[in-house]
Amino acid sequence: MSETVDSGADPSVMGRLLTVAEVARQLRVSNMTVYRLIKGGQLAAVRVGRGYRIREDDIRRYLQQRYMDAG
Repeated sequence: MSETVDSGADPSVMGRLLTVAEVARQLRVSNMTVYRLIKGGQLAAVRVGRGYRIREDDIRRYLQQRYMDAG
């Protein structure tokens, strides 16, 4: 009988995870810019294998922190 391990991570709580390339496309910047934001601690990310994954909520939070009212 195999045993299932419950990590306690609810996928609906985690939100959707995006790759660096997907985030770069959304923000219309280069992949290198996204890597710099991650390395600089400005954008939260989780390391998965050799790559990074970024939660959609963290992208929204990043943008809200940097939003400037033009009016």
